[in-house]
Amino acid sequence: MRTEILAATLGRRSWHRHPAGPDGLETRATTAAVELLREGEVVALPTETVYGLAADALNPLAVAKIFEAKERPRFDPLIVHLPDEQWLERVATVDERSRAQIKKLIAQFWPGPLTLVLVRQPIVPEIVTAGLETVAVRMSSDPVFAEIISAFGKPVAAPSANQFGRISSTTAQDVFDELSGRIPLIIDAGPTAHGIESTIIAVLGNRIDILRRGPITAEQLSEFGTIHIAVGGGKISAPGQLPTHYAPKTPLRLIDNAKTFTPKEKQRVGLLAWNTFAPEEGRFAAVRTLSDHQNLREGATNLFRYLRELDSREDLDLIVAERVPAQGLGAAILDRLERASHDSDN
Repeated sequence: MRTEILAATLGRRSWHRHPAGPDGLETRATTAAVELLREGEVVALPTETVYGLAADALNPLAVAKIFEAKERPRFDPLIVHLPDEQWLERVATVDERSRAQIKKLIAQFWPGPLTLVLVRQPIVPEIVTAGLETVAVRMSSDPVFAEIISAFGKPVAAPSANQFGRISSTTAQDVFDELSGRIPLIIDAGPTAHGIESTIIAVLGNRIDILRRGPITAEQLSEFGTIHIAVGGGKISAPGQLPTHYAPKTPLRLIDNAKTFTPKEKQRVGLLAWNTFAPEEGRFAAVRTLSDHQNLREGATNLFRYLRELDSREDLDLIVAERVPAQGLGAAILDRLERASHDSDN
């Protein structure tokens, strides 16, 4: 299969328009993506978090192609992205005990990187939810994604556009490197804004369970209810909860401070730094600093990109990553790093 990349950007990004209709609002990229979605194919689309691999969420055969392209196990559920808020109660049931809280959360964070786990409606195929009675739903704020899904007119399932368990894609080139030959089309809208996947929550009355950390932090959510951190361990109840995920091919190890780390003899080590670090001659083969100013939002944006850059070097035996502060967005960055290093015994 030949994989095509089409450039399409909106809003603050440079927008390459190819008028396809009388009002000139559609683009060649939008038209091509929508046509493929309607044909039951998968398309890589930009979101504000990471690039997603999208297919018609209501078509089980189309959704199966997502699992095939990613080599994703069928027990790992997918997020359903909605074209507008009117679709929410067509695909999910809102518990009356939680309706007021959910309404407030949606008003504050949608469209945006917040995913809600709700009881699914029968319209959602079981392959999307991995047999669970719940479905994860959100609305993306990315203007290109929003235009395409609006033109498509139905929800799409869209996990991260990469091979299962590997580093998520934050550029179209990342997607091409991962999935070229497996999917027909990638829509290129430049680097993603947040750089990590959405926050996933479940709401029951005044209680908010955080099932996966992301750009919307526990501190932000605490204004809307009592927070319970439910990430890690136990039965899978939402996407992105597996203990091993986001992993580079090169073994990765978490450390507190690079100043106290000494590579083994003849070991070539790459460093993903957080602390201020003056590289010593010959100590690290490559260094990437998440943020020169120790800004957690900048660090989150750079996380997967820098991991990919270090992982692409064939001369590295090990990547070490310094822990970031665990508060705010740092908790989401640490979550990704801990999962990425889960199987490493180096």
